[in-house]
Amino acid sequence: MKYLFVHQNFPGQYLHIVRHLQADRNNDVVFITEPNNNLINGVRRVVYETGRKVRTDIHPDARDHELAAHRAAKVADAARQLKSLGYVPDVIVGHHGWGEMLNLVDVWPGVPMLGYFEFYYHTVGYDVDFDPEFPMAANFQPGVRALNTLNLLALALEQHGQSPTLFQLHAYPDWAQRQIKLLPEGVRLDLCKPDPKSGDKRLSVGDFHIEPSDKLITFVSRNLEPYRGFHTLMRALPKIMRERADVKVVMLGGDDVSYGARLANNTWKKFFTDQLRGQYDESRVLMPGQVDYDLYLKLLQRSNAHVYLTYPFVASWSLREALACGCPVIGGDVEPVAEFITEGKNGLLTPVLDPARLAERVLDLLEHPRLSAKIRKGARRYAEEHLSMENYLSAFDARIAEITGL
Repeated sequence: MKYLFVHQNFPGQYLHIVRHLQADRNNDVVFITEPNNNLINGVRRVVYETGRKVRTDIHPDARDHELAAHRAAKVADAARQLKSLGYVPDVIVGHHGWGEMLNLVDVWPGVPMLGYFEFYYHTVGYDVDFDPEFPMAANFQPGVRALNTLNLLALALEQHGQSPTLFQLHAYPDWAQRQIKLLPEGVRLDLCKPDPKSGDKRLSVGDFHIEPSDKLITFVSRNLEPYRGFHTLMRALPKIMRERADVKVVMLGGDDVSYGARLANNTWKKFFTDQLRGQYDESRVLMPGQVDYDLYLKLLQRSNAHVYLTYPFVASWSLREALACGCPVIGGDVEPVAEFITEGKNGLLTPVLDPARLAERVLDLLEHPRLSAKIRKGARRYAEEHLSMENYLSAFDARIAEITGL
């Protein structure tokens, strides 16, 4: 079967799916993408370049659409080159977030398309204006609605969609959900798994050492920013560290901004570190940026309390991987997290913006070993029942068979 994948950052969400498909010699996988150094054996890449920067001479609400229209044209040009060589895919799979797939129905009319619908933006009730500490500018609503331009154009293709969680699926209007089906994503349970001996020896992150006698608190985000509750954990640290002299904290994440507002001349990490200077023992807190995957997993396996906070927005892969590792997770009490965590069974829930309550929940875990052990077992059990990579790949295969009839 001929699969054409489209994602500007190969392989994007499709790493495990592409490897799975490549294991069957009857499959032919082609990937249209922007240039990068990632490679998967047997996958043919067709590279396009936008050569385009976001224009500043058009209305801000139209800038994403203008760049997406340019991407769509470039991807269609690449597709026409493939077509001129006789290539016709059986199915097209890709992410609708950048507009790349919008013109492919014109290149290959009748070829079914499975698009990834990640999030439908709202002016109220979701991530926007969730945190009163960072209020939106006046008249922000048109800009938020404009973020759905690509969503709406993708839905107008009248093709097929997938979404990984009920929270994300239900963010779309009722009429749009008819095109989209839930396809829960999985993790590698053979890699992301508990290590009962993880606390028996020293774990080092550079010159920062976690001893067997230490209690480790972990936090993971692509970038350390308010959208993922970084400020809440920072403000909880003084109480936690006053109560427990044996606590060490490792917070993984970059200094950039993935979601939300940027500071003009500062990073959020430096902003909150400066704000709280002298209120906690900085020698027991490490923010090493992003680390390699093996060390990341070792930190999750060793963690005594893993804090996962977020505005009501897309849940990170790290939450799934933490559960699979048997982490005792303290998650933000918002819908995307509560979809994964049941209070007291496979994790604890806490208000996203309440540092005092977060500190109490962390201390509960550290001071009650039986509670921690129960949650660790519950987390792994949940992962085995709901986050199996094999189940995800089987569901993907079934969805492809459904829309192609092959």
